[in-house]
Amino acid sequence: MSTPRSELLNGKALAFVGSGTMAEAMIRVLLDQRRALPAHICASGPRQERAQELHRRCGVIGCTDNREAVEAADLVVLSVKPQVMPRVLAELRGLIFPGGLVLSIVAGVDIGTISSGLQHQAVVRAMPNTPAQIGQGMTVWTASPYVTDCQREAARAVLEVMGREIYVEDEEMLDMATAVSGTGPTYVFMMMEALTDAAVHLGFSRRVAIQLVTHTVLGSANFARQSDRHLAELRNMVTSPGGTSAEAIYQLEKGGLRTVLSKAVWAAYQKSRLLGQTFQPLADPNGLPGPDGDVRP
Repeated sequence: MSTPRSELLNGKALAFVGSGTMAEAMIRVLLDQRRALPAHICASGPRQERAQELHRRCGVIGCTDNREAVEAADLVVLSVKPQVMPRVLAELRGLIFPGGLVLSIVAGVDIGTISSGLQHQAVVRAMPNTPAQIGQGMTVWTASPYVTDCQREAARAVLEVMGREIYVEDEEMLDMATAVSGTGPTYVFMMMEALTDAAVHLGFSRRVAIQLVTHTVLGSANFARQSDRHLAELRNMVTSPGGTSAEAIYQLEKGGLRTVLSKAVWAAYQKSRLLGQTFQPLADPNGLPGPDGDVRP
């Protein structure tokens, strides 16, 4: 009989290398859903005050030594900024427990780079988004061929507490997910900001305008999720001939909303790919191996 996913992390030691906002969000939802115990979680970062803050807020072990954090960890979550990854990989090289799993949420850094940098083959790469901080996120992830079925389920046990998760076979789809769902909240927040400003321009107070916009977006998203109809059909449901929606849509189409949004997603996708391409040269001065395992001079 297989182990229930909710129990896969029981007794396992978790290490978060990087103790920023997303790391804290992941820790909080893991604790809230009782997937892990505070005493089994260690979070490392450069500032001692942040380590103390996390201990005070969540009860987890905080430290400033990445090596100490991963020393006996069954699952290591890489949650640092992309620009510091070369140093982190060099620092942790060869230290991951042989049977351990590495889960990276670092944008633009591919599995090959992580695996060769750490000299560890069991690596999962994931792209969560901002709503994951409240357990309402969308995470797309993939795994190296060396990740066992049990390790995949353990990774899923971590990711699903942040909201919905989708596994993909092709790692390139992580860059696509970065452009759509990873960056997606930016598009939504900007649209909400514009709608709020428009409502204020009409005469609503900003407090009321924010309520109108927030609940309209929330209700529309929930309605779309629960419906089996195409999004265009849902739009047509509220677009009466010659009505207010028809007039508004005319102006949106005239302004090129679809084209601008498509260009924004494409630009985000290209930027994500560029991050991956430029990461390796950043690693070279530290003598990290390239994707083929060779150390650059």
